[in-house]
Amino acid sequence: MQPGTPPTVTPFLRTAAAYAWRLLVVGLLVYSLFAVLGRFHEIGVAVFLGLVITALLRPVADVVARGLPRPPAVALTLLGGIALVLGVLALVGEAVAGERTTLVREFREGVGRIEDWLERPPFRLAPDALSGVQSRIGQFLSSHRSTLLSEAMSGAGHLVAVLTTLALGLFSAVFFIHSGDRQWAWFQEQLPRAVRDRVGIGGRAAWRTFTGYTHGIVLVAAVNAVLVGVALWLLGVPLAVPLALLEFLAAFVPLIGSPIALAVAAVVALASQGPLVAGIVVALIVVIGQIEGHLLHPLVMSWAVRLHPLVVAISVIAGSIAAGIVGAVVAVPLVSVVWSVHTALRAARG
Repeated sequence: MQPGTPPTVTPFLRTAAAYAWRLLVVGLLVYSLFAVLGRFHEIGVAVFLGLVITALLRPVADVVARGLPRPPAVALTLLGGIALVLGVLALVGEAVAGERTTLVREFREGVGRIEDWLERPPFRLAPDALSGVQSRIGQFLSSHRSTLLSEAMSGAGHLVAVLTTLALGLFSAVFFIHSGDRQWAWFQEQLPRAVRDRVGIGGRAAWRTFTGYTHGIVLVAAVNAVLVGVALWLLGVPLAVPLALLEFLAAFVPLIGSPIALAVAAVVALASQGPLVAGIVVALIVVIGQIEGHLLHPLVMSWAVRLHPLVVAISVIAGSIAAGIVGAVVAVPLVSVVWSVHTALRAARG
């Protein structure tokens, strides 16, 4: 190379540098987005909840609106949904109250059976080991009473935040159901004309995927809950209805939610019915997991969400690391919507 001659850069290095600064910009934008959402995560959760309620109840409101004006139809649909949720919670509360006395007695007997089982081979646990654990737990609770009370007061503050988020989500759902299409049209009008068509294509794809995922996951969760409730009732496990509701809620976290809920059911079965019934419940975890993974998800959700199971697993874990339970619930629909928008825009360019 002669003096004064600019250094030559290979095409590979030039291309890598071009992609590198773009990736840095995208990473900075993503970090900034998550930082903003972290500061105002209650608002993000409320809007997400409002979208979920809209995806579930908007078709019902559209049917009711054929015979009533739109505002009364929306109000009637929301009140009916709230009544349904409160009715289910009342049913669960009644089931817990009705089985409380029996459950306490069975748990005491079950704990004794578990102690006898652990004292026999192959565990050979010392007879006073569990009683020592119980006494240490009691000492810990008595010595940390003030800390526990402060945590309880903090929990009351969290409860207020949860109720506020629910109220904001319901308030958002009212407007989304009533005039969500007009709100989206107004948003598009604020954008430059050059991007309106692409935003419209991406928005339609996103909403189609989100509603499909919401309907599918609710159907999968309902089927899982019915299977678990019937199986636990046939096995004589107490609290079959509350455990079925726990399975319904846990199914909203793909891959890991259902096994965790059924593990709780297995513990209840072990304490109340013994190791044999608990082993059957563990086998039930495997069977329901196979039904969910190989039958329900392919049949119900393949038309709306086309993600590899590895992508689903990574999304759930990443979401839980970033935002706990809320992140685990939101991760898969968020990734599905982003991929759907990318696919729709790529098809439009083609």
